[in-house]
Amino acid sequence: MTDRAELEQLSSKELHDRALHHAKTHLDVGFLWRLLEAIPAAEAVSGSEGEAEQDVLSLTERINDLLHADEGALADALRPLYLEYLAELD
Repeated sequence: MTDRAELEQLSSKELHDRALHHAKTHLDVGFLWRLLEAIPAAEAVSGSEGEAEQDVLSLTERINDLLHADEGALADALRPLYLEYLAELD
């Protein structure tokens, strides 16, 4: 598939898209759950502390965030998770 060095060259959005495509195609609920768990911390790191607090309290907000986890600072904060997941696929 793709080695880690090649993955590092991709944008955060591209990593997100590849990771989610693979997880959906292979019904990898474990990865999607890990992503849902990581989003509040990633929001805090990316400067959205208030949104992170809300997400901890609301599953609906976390699912909404999952759908938009390919955007801006949030995508960049989640980049290590996408890299780890995609690198493990080989």
